[in-house]
Amino acid sequence: MGSNSSRIGDLPKNEYLKKLSGTESVSENDPFWNQLLSFSFPAPTSSTELKLLEEATISVCRSLVVNNPRTGNLGALIKVFLSRTKELKLSAECQNHIFIWQTHNALFIICCLLKVFICEMSEEELQLHFTYEEKSPGSYSSDSEDLLEELLCCLMQLITDIPLLDITYDISVEAVSTMVVFLSCQLFHKEVLRQSISHKYLMQGRCLPYTSKLVKTLLYNFIRQEKPPPPGAHVLPQQSDGGGLLYGLASGVATGLWTVFTLGGVGSKAAASPELSSPLANQSLLLLLVLANLTDAADAPNPYRQAIMSFKNTQDSSPFPSSIPHAFQINFNSLYTALCEQQTSDQATLLLYTLLHQNSNVRTYMLARTDMENLVLPILEILYHVEERNSHHVYMALIILLILTEDDGFNRSIHEVILKNITWYSERVLTEISLGSLLILVVIRTIQYNMTRTRDKYLHTNCLAALANMSAQFRSLHQYAAQRIISLFSLLSKKHNKVLEQATQSLRSSLSSSDVPLPDYAQDLNVIEEVIRMMLEIINSCLTNSLHHNPNLVYALLYKRDLFEQFRTHPSFQDIMQNIDLVITFFSSRLLQAGAELSVERVLEIIKQGAVALPKDRLKHIQLPYGILA
Repeated sequence: MGSNSSRIGDLPKNEYLKKLSGTESVSENDPFWNQLLSFSFPAPTSSTELKLLEEATISVCRSLVVNNPRTGNLGALIKVFLSRTKELKLSAECQNHIFIWQTHNALFIICCLLKVFICEMSEEELQLHFTYEEKSPGSYSSDSEDLLEELLCCLMQLITDIPLLDITYDISVEAVSTMVVFLSCQLFHKEVLRQSISHKYLMQGRCLPYTSKLVKTLLYNFIRQEKPPPPGAHVLPQQSDGGGLLYGLASGVATGLWTVFTLGGVGSKAAASPELSSPLANQSLLLLLVLANLTDAADAPNPYRQAIMSFKNTQDSSPFPSSIPHAFQINFNSLYTALCEQQTSDQATLLLYTLLHQNSNVRTYMLARTDMENLVLPILEILYHVEERNSHHVYMALIILLILTEDDGFNRSIHEVILKNITWYSERVLTEISLGSLLILVVIRTIQYNMTRTRDKYLHTNCLAALANMSAQFRSLHQYAAQRIISLFSLLSKKHNKVLEQATQSLRSSLSSSDVPLPDYAQDLNVIEEVIRMMLEIINSCLTNSLHHNPNLVYALLYKRDLFEQFRTHPSFQDIMQNIDLVITFFSSRLLQAGAELSVERVLEIIKQGAVALPKDRLKHIQLPYGILA
């Protein structure tokens, strides 16, 4: 590298890298470091270029792996970086571009080396490489300072204490990215790590006091979505969009960790990489999620998860209980706004799920918002475009809805929010519809997509559970939403009849030929009948609890009443069919009395009058306590 710009193809022959990785020890006070760190590097703009970079530098890194036990040059490089970071805050205040630039470059090299070291060796070997000094071959100092712990503490201080300015933006991104790379050890182990170096250094010792401050800073980085400084303000020459070389390297690592820590992902559609307006916000979010999902240590819970579970709103003046460690406060309004705006990212959806599921303060705040449509609409749009999303993004969006629909207040309020012109919903023009009716439409569409494509039992079970949670609070359902509920039941009914017919034909064939194995249709029938029962429970719950609020559903029920005839005497559905059968019989009788050739408006008027006249005690109440089933 050195003072001149380098190209990827030149790296294996670069004299400074050769000296760093060679057999000669370099003292931390040697002028060589100023020469090595005075480089500007054209950032790769594609995965192909990133791969070329790794291929070009692998020989240098492996050479350092071999020679470092003798030279201790990795430790010397880290000490150079550590000594510079002590003056970093002052350099930022004094606008010392050159000093910050070289410190950034030192961290860049450390991170590149760390990534290869983690890939090539065990954690025990990695720790040894941080202890080697300039001594006899293979020797190391057991009583010297722990450079790895020093480095991690320094990175935490850099992230939390260095002011975010134009000249410090890049090094802030690199510090977050280096921590992501450090935590990538889990990628190279099939079993869940509970005694890794991340547990040793991040969950105890000198790093532990930084827990709440680090989590708070990472959250605020996500909230603020700070863009990179404009051309000319960078310490390094401005390259193409994307946040620089190290950002690209660490993003690749973080994407792998993301798959490890989330639902699904195996064999599903890869997440499309959106254009990143804020590399710092994106990397901070990834680091936050990885920290939150670290397993508990053998003797202590994950402090980062504890911090995420317990933080409060800045407007909450109540004291923290003494039993809650790592507590802090953050502006919930700003956090809510950022979460609403960033749901196109599956990482942001995971953060939303984590907060709703684990932080009761955040959940209570969000459910009390009067503008819940700002949060719910992006979640519905994820489910609506299920074909374009990977499985874990869809699951997270669905489970968020399931958590929200467990709250009766939410289920009531969404039917009071009226939306106009939902442009992304293309099946039908929706000029005016309640948020509740739109939610029903999108969930039903997800079920139908799943039935014809992925056929994931847990996906449609969770979808139906969300509808069941809402069903007692259905209010003024849009006529299209009511039609889709009955249409879904019709689809399930046809599927049930088809499987039943196939089972009958298979049984006849087996009687005539004993050599033909009999397909297991019983299991298919059980699954379909389970889903049909859930649909009947949803319809029944709505009729029992809010019949007079939903004339459109009664209308759709009467229009397709023949669908339900076959289930009246079915032993699996007799109990749940009683209320539905009563409603169909009652309203059919009133329509017959009104005469023939009735308009839609007249039918709806008769239904509204009948809903008032029908004694409520004639309908049997059934409790539907659905929760997260996946």
